[in-house]
Amino acid sequence: MSQRERKRMTVMLEVKAAKLTLVEAAEVLGLCYRQTKRVWRRYRDEGDKGLVHQLRGKPGARAKPARTKARILARYAQRYPDFGPTLAAEYLSGEGWVIDHETLRRWLLASGQRTVRRRRQRHRQWRERKPCLGAMVQLDGSHHDWFEGRRERCVLMVMVDDASNRVWAQFFEEETTRASYDMLAGWTRRQGLPQSLYVDRDSIYRCEGVGSIAEQLAGKEPQTQFGRAMKQLGVELILANSPQAKGRVERMNGVLQDRLVKALRLAGINDMKRANEFLAIDYLPGFNRKFQVEPASMADAHRAIPPKLDEILSWEEQRVVQRDWTVACQGKWRQLDRQHEALSLAGKKIIVRTLRDGRVQLERGGVKLRWKELNHRPGRVKTQAVRVEKTTRPWKPMTNHPWRGLRIGRRRARLALGDSVRPPLRSGLSASPNARNKTTPKP
Repeated sequence: MSQRERKRMTVMLEVKAAKLTLVEAAEVLGLCYRQTKRVWRRYRDEGDKGLVHQLRGKPGARAKPARTKARILARYAQRYPDFGPTLAAEYLSGEGWVIDHETLRRWLLASGQRTVRRRRQRHRQWRERKPCLGAMVQLDGSHHDWFEGRRERCVLMVMVDDASNRVWAQFFEEETTRASYDMLAGWTRRQGLPQSLYVDRDSIYRCEGVGSIAEQLAGKEPQTQFGRAMKQLGVELILANSPQAKGRVERMNGVLQDRLVKALRLAGINDMKRANEFLAIDYLPGFNRKFQVEPASMADAHRAIPPKLDEILSWEEQRVVQRDWTVACQGKWRQLDRQHEALSLAGKKIIVRTLRDGRVQLERGGVKLRWKELNHRPGRVKTQAVRVEKTTRPWKPMTNHPWRGLRIGRRRARLALGDSVRPPLRSGLSASPNARNKTTPKP
């Protein structure tokens, strides 16, 4: 019995014991006098059973026929076994089976085709959405088996506007700086340049190395190529401290891992190129119409497309010009043109920029430099050393030399013979120091 039926049973017992009249019972139950008389009559004739609702245990007037229920469950098991109730109800309605998602959920739970999984929860601080479009966009890469083994695993790069849930997504082989550049360029050309970008602490967006001495003295943190590009574009790069901090894009990844995987399967798409076309043309427009929300403000904070967007979304390195006006970068040597002679570039730093399409630009102070690539590394011409043979032979004492008679080495012979082995000096004095120190005796 329900709580209301138990309350009626208590009141009817008081009426049966003549402690309450029907008028008083009607006031206690909140019913009119005529309805109280009907309740009392059923209780008197059937007892406690008469207080139970007569439709309990019977199918409702709006209930689906048992045959329809069985056919819907069979269709779900055949085509949508891993679909959630909400998504399955949408696809079933496209086949002509109109059913509410909650009704399908109850049927699946009752038939054992779906189970409820409870998760532990952690306290998180709620953050209010940004007020308008373009104020902040969240970017993340979702690594998943998007094609269910029909091709190699890849990553779906997803961008979500914080104020409206508007989504832009594309497939890439890996989550790289190039993929992030392409995603931002695609968003900018469709919506405009956002004010800020909310990303995780991946090495693409955060430099893990230690800055140079000059950077440390200037109080600057080392930047990645993506961070440098965002600084030049004036886009604030916000690093999240946890996945939950950028929960909007994380939850969107979960939705796409459920819905997009099944859409690709039903569309028979097995390669990344067709998948990106399917996303841009067919899937994302309808997906945004369904899940996009109205922002608090109708203003749009997106900025106009920068004129040098492709040059900024590139890879830049500083290199020093050699004295022969060549520049070395990534194992290649480039010769600067003679027309830049007035800039006196030798010994100065220039920027070597590699664009996303593979083109290379050399720049100094905003001036594009003309150059040509060298086939080999320039260097000094190596001359072969010429070996000069000695024409003079080493001195050899004669056979009657005093050294030969003493049979000792040259050093000992020199000590034994004294000044006899040293030629006199040009001044006429003896070459022996001992001889110079001696005084000549008086006659």
